[in-house]
Amino acid sequence: MADAILAFNAGSSSIKFSLFEAGGAGRLALASRGKLEERETRQYFVAHDPNDNVLTEETWRGQSFLPLVEKVIGWAERHLGADRLLAAGHRVVHGGADHSKPERVTPELLAALDRLTPLAPLHEPHNLAPIRAIAVARPELPQVACFDTAFHRTMPVAATRFALPRSYEDEGVRRYGFHGLSYEYLSRRLRELAPDLAKGRVIAAHLGNGASLCAMRDGRSIDTTMGFTPLDGLMMGTRCGNLDPGVVLYLEQRRGLSAKEVEDLLYRKSGLLGVSGIAGDMRTLLASSDPRAREAIELFVFHIAREIGALTSSLGGLDGLVFSAGIGEHAPEIRAMVCEKLGWLGVALDPQANAHNAPLIGAPSSRVAVRVIPTDEEAMIGRHTLDLIRPAAAAASAERKTRCPATRPPD
Repeated sequence: MADAILAFNAGSSSIKFSLFEAGGAGRLALASRGKLEERETRQYFVAHDPNDNVLTEETWRGQSFLPLVEKVIGWAERHLGADRLLAAGHRVVHGGADHSKPERVTPELLAALDRLTPLAPLHEPHNLAPIRAIAVARPELPQVACFDTAFHRTMPVAATRFALPRSYEDEGVRRYGFHGLSYEYLSRRLRELAPDLAKGRVIAAHLGNGASLCAMRDGRSIDTTMGFTPLDGLMMGTRCGNLDPGVVLYLEQRRGLSAKEVEDLLYRKSGLLGVSGIAGDMRTLLASSDPRAREAIELFVFHIAREIGALTSSLGGLDGLVFSAGIGEHAPEIRAMVCEKLGWLGVALDPQANAHNAPLIGAPSSRVAVRVIPTDEEAMIGRHTLDLIRPAAAAASAERKTRCPATRPPD
């Protein structure tokens, strides 16, 4: 009988999940992956095998979203057969200043993470909701929280501070960085694919509906574009990214917007959606002939290229550039536009390789290695969960055997 780990990556209207079987020497093998989401008035559940073949697909009405987490667990247990579901792991966007590594979920930890909700209002409540649902559905199942902020704890102090009075930093007002599980996966994967490059100066671009960049030296975070909240840095699907703080003062003092209205504007109505007035989805904008769509795309690319220049300064040079996440992996036009602006750094694309989303898209003449690496946050969640839970389970089992030794048959 093998152990298995269920990894959850929860968003505002969907939950992605992956089921991993744990072998010897800490190996993890993907058994299935899927999604649970709301589609208008219906609920949709789908699971695929590692080759992307559909294992099960269902839709139904009349149930609220969060209790359906139990459906995922029930399906996973049936799919595993004789294997044992060891634990569930979860992506939690914000770990604050006190949570720098994966942790076993406790009521105290949940209460602490609830207090971080104002720092990630679009993410934290949705990350924590499945944890609470599982605690009710399977109270005996261990759960692990894996923090997106943890990978960036290696950043130097100069990269984490704001130019505010120190008393605010003492309260936790500082730059944290996000998408850490994705960057940790990319760092590990790059060590497998190109060990020499992984030891150098690399910028990873996680470009999706949420977008950020991370400057890594020897696989460790040195600087990143997101800061105190996931609102900072690059322009995103519906988030504004970098913004003069005076704009917020203007919106509140001159336009009369409340703090809640400003939050809604900056998180949900800005970015690609706000600039284009059409959509926050890059696929829709790339397919559009509306000039406003092109303006939004050009601004998105401008932000990326400018921030890559800044992060190159933080690194003292650039050896490699890695594109990842939805846009980074599947939008060759965006990659080409970004790299065209980075010619001054010695970046040059192979147009054919780029058009086919090849793993290596840099031209032979490029002084900077350019790669596309699919990210896998669920794999990192599974790895962290197994590393934390399996030793504890083994220790508990050994302790039980010590307390209750097997009865020896009579001589």
